[in-house]
Amino acid sequence: MNVSSVSPKRGALAPSAGALHLVVGIPSTGRKDILARTLRQLARQDRQPDEVVVCVCSQDDIDRNCLADLACPSRVLISSRGSCRQRNGILDAVPQADVVVFLDDDFLMTAPYLEEIEQLFSEHPDVVIATGTVIADGITGPGISLTEGIDRILAAELAADYDPDPLHAVNNGYGCNMAVRMSAVRGGNLRFDEDMPLYGWLEDVDFSRMAARHGRVVKSTRLTGVHLGTKLSRTSGARFGYSQIANPIYLARKGTMTVRHAGLQMARNVAANAAKVWRPEPWVDRKGRLRGNLRAFADLLFRRLAPGNIETMD
Repeated sequence: MNVSSVSPKRGALAPSAGALHLVVGIPSTGRKDILARTLRQLARQDRQPDEVVVCVCSQDDIDRNCLADLACPSRVLISSRGSCRQRNGILDAVPQADVVVFLDDDFLMTAPYLEEIEQLFSEHPDVVIATGTVIADGITGPGISLTEGIDRILAAELAADYDPDPLHAVNNGYGCNMAVRMSAVRGGNLRFDEDMPLYGWLEDVDFSRMAARHGRVVKSTRLTGVHLGTKLSRTSGARFGYSQIANPIYLARKGTMTVRHAGLQMARNVAANAAKVWRPEPWVDRKGRLRGNLRAFADLLFRRLAPGNIETMD
């Protein structure tokens, strides 16, 4: 894996001298403009990260000018494509970190987010994964523009109330904003499962359930943000439809997803694809997803089902 560093901009604020060494990690592929805009939003954080590590698949995936504007050190890693591979690359690159905050390249945080992360992990040593409250999620619709996302962030900051009891136990972190305690990663030799390639759908569930053997997995109402849900450079409909079947079955066999949870997940997905295939949403390839579902069921029947099969699909 190739690594390159970028120094903080001359005259910029230094990273916060906090109680924890806090790294923001962002895997990204083929979304240079989106990534640049998200990185620039880090300047709004009340508590600056100690480092930003971006893992991309090509030098063409990132505009290095946006890194020069950051108020903290940064690094760029070059990895083979795949959400799990790229996340693992970030974990391997930060042995000094206490907490890694994984963000999607289209997730915007409210200004206190990283400050709240540090407080949460300092005050609750049994928490191994913390995820935030997504106040708007474009992944369930056509997506949210950057302008609208920023407006929602600003509105949320103005309306914020101090919640005295913000933590709630959850089954898993949400991969678009998921903070991980690195002592649990090192002690448990935790890895994102690279047998789930490309988009790595449900890798957040798998990783969270492995981490849950070492401590609590929680969601906090004080960690808020907007997931733009940008549709550019996402996995094809057929491949994603295949993963909608292959990945839950794989995780059920592995033991990080219950059979009931996997069954419900698959049933919801197949039902949605079949019901909407004739009148699909403009932003969803329902026909491709349904075709991928059916191919996965055929592979299950003939005992050749595996998440990695999507790498050879058209």
